[in-house]
Amino acid sequence: MSTLEKPDLEIERRPADGNPHLSTRGHKPGDVDPETVTISGYVVDRRYGPDRVETTSPDDPSRPHPRIGEPGRFPYTRGVHETMYRSRLWTMRQFAGFGSADDTNRRFKYLLENAKGTKANTGLSTAFDLPTLMGRDSDDPLSAGEVGRCGVAISTIDDMHRLYADIPIDEVTVSQTINGPAAVIWAMYIAMAQERGIDIAKLGGTLQNDILKEFHSQNEFIYPPEASVKLVVDTIEFASKFMPRWNSVSISGYHIREAGSTATQELAFTLRDGMEYVEAAMKRGLDVDAFGPRLSFFFNSHNEFFEEICKLRAARRIWAHAMKERYGAKNERSLLMRTHVQTAGCSLTEQQPLNNIVRVAYQALAGVLGGCQSLHTDSMDETLGLPTETAVRVALRTQQILAHETGVHRTVDPLGGSWFVEALTDQMEKDANAIIREIDDMGGVVEGIHKGYFRRSIAEASYRFGQEMEAGDRIIVGVNAYTDGNEDKQVEILQIPHTVEEQQCARLAKFRAERDAGAVKRALDAIRAAARGGSLLSHRERAGVRFFLPLPRGEGPG
Repeated sequence: MSTLEKPDLEIERRPADGNPHLSTRGHKPGDVDPETVTISGYVVDRRYGPDRVETTSPDDPSRPHPRIGEPGRFPYTRGVHETMYRSRLWTMRQFAGFGSADDTNRRFKYLLENAKGTKANTGLSTAFDLPTLMGRDSDDPLSAGEVGRCGVAISTIDDMHRLYADIPIDEVTVSQTINGPAAVIWAMYIAMAQERGIDIAKLGGTLQNDILKEFHSQNEFIYPPEASVKLVVDTIEFASKFMPRWNSVSISGYHIREAGSTATQELAFTLRDGMEYVEAAMKRGLDVDAFGPRLSFFFNSHNEFFEEICKLRAARRIWAHAMKERYGAKNERSLLMRTHVQTAGCSLTEQQPLNNIVRVAYQALAGVLGGCQSLHTDSMDETLGLPTETAVRVALRTQQILAHETGVHRTVDPLGGSWFVEALTDQMEKDANAIIREIDDMGGVVEGIHKGYFRRSIAEASYRFGQEMEAGDRIIVGVNAYTDGNEDKQVEILQIPHTVEEQQCARLAKFRAERDAGAVKRALDAIRAAARGGSLLSHRERAGVRFFLPLPRGEGPG
C-alpha cells in the first residue's frame, strides 16, 4: 500500500478556518490546553496501545509492519542505514561565519581543534553575510553597515582562498549556506580548490542552493522562481557529472519553520520543493538515478519533542515512496532521504539566555532520535548576536555529551514500535501527503509561489502560535512565565568592528584595480550567452570568478 492510500488513523486533527492542515488555535486564555495539544495542533490522548496503530506485520507478528520496516531498508522509516550510529556517529557540523574571511578561518580552525578526539565526523558549515547572500559586493552602497555582520563577507576568489586557508577541504566536508548566488559562490569554491591542486571529484560537501524556500520564507532570492530553478538544475547537472561526493542542493525546511510554520507544513513544503527540483531535472533530461543519491535535506528541530522525531521518520517514508513510485528511481540510494538537522533558532530567547543551552540539548536529542545524518546545535547567545567562542564551545560540547555520555547511539531507532510514536508518524505522513496533493492540484510549487499559498499558510500558523503565547496557552520559560532573573546580564556579545567593512572594501578595490579588464568583459559575455542559450552555466561561471564575476543583477538565465 502506498503512502497516499493509507487509512485515517486515530490522532485527532483540529481543523482551522477551512484549512485542514492547520490547527484551530485559541486567541483567548484557556482555548488551547497545552497538556493535550501539540504546537502543530495534534490532540494527544492520555495513552496509546495496540488498538490505535498496527506495529507488527499482519503476516508475521515477529516482524515489524511493512510501513515501519527495518533500519536501512525501504521505506526507511527507522533510518537510512542498517546500523546507524552504532557504527558511525552523526556528523557534528557547526555553522560559523562572521567578519572577514580571515576571522572565519580562525573560527573554523577553533571548531576543528575542539572536535579532536571524537569518533564523529566533523564538518564545517559556512554562514555568509547579507550582502553576499543577496549577490551584492561588499562596497555596494546597499551593503553599508552589513558587511561581516551576520556571516562572512565573500566578494572574490581571493576571499575564498583566505576563508579555507590551511583547511584540508579534500578531507573535511564543507557546507555552504547560500542560495540566490549559490552557483557563483560554488564556482569560486571549485576554482579555489583547483588552484590548490585538488581534484574536484574528491571534494565532499553540500551547497544549500534551495531557492524555492527563499520565496516561502527567507526572501533572499535574486531572480524570479522559474529562472532560479534553472540555476539549481544547472548545479545538479554539473555535480552529477563531475563531483560525485557533492550534494548540489540541500532542500531546506529549516527556514520555513523559522518563519513560523507548523512541523507538518515544514515536512510537506520541504518534500514538495524537493519534488519540484526532481521534476525540473528530469525535464532537462537527467536520469533520476544520476542525481537522486546526492540530494540532501535540512530540517529544524523545535521544542515539541515527539513531533520532531516523528517528522523525520515520516519524511524518510514519504520521500522513499515518492522517488520510487512517482519518479521511477531504481537505485536504492536515490530513495534515501539523508538529512542535516539544526536546533531551532526561533525557539531561543533573549530573556535568560542560559536557558537556551537546555532547549538546544533537548532539540538535539530529538534530532538524533529522529535519525539525522548531521547536526548543528545553536549557541545560547544567537538571539542576541553572533555567537562567542565560549558559546560555540558549549554548543559543540552539547553534541559530544549526547554522543559519548547518554548511550543514545547504541541501538537503532530506539523509539520505533512505540504506539504513540508510530501513530503520530503515520498521522504526520498522512497530513503532509494531503498538503502535497493540494500543491500538485494548484500546478506545483512555482505556481503556489505566484498564488501566495506558502506565505499565507505560514503566516496563519505563525499568527496562531503568537496568539497562544500572548494568551499564556503556550508557556515559554523566561518570556511569559518564570521571569525572575530576566534583568540579569548573563552573557557577553560578540562585536564586529567597523574596521572589518573598511578592510574588506579596500581589498575589493585592490582586486578590481589589478584584474584584466579585457578578460572580465570576455567572461561576462560568455556567461550571458550561456544563460540566454539555455546551456550549462557552471563551466562559464568557474572561469569567470577568477576575474571576480558574480552574475550581474537583473540578468538571470533565460
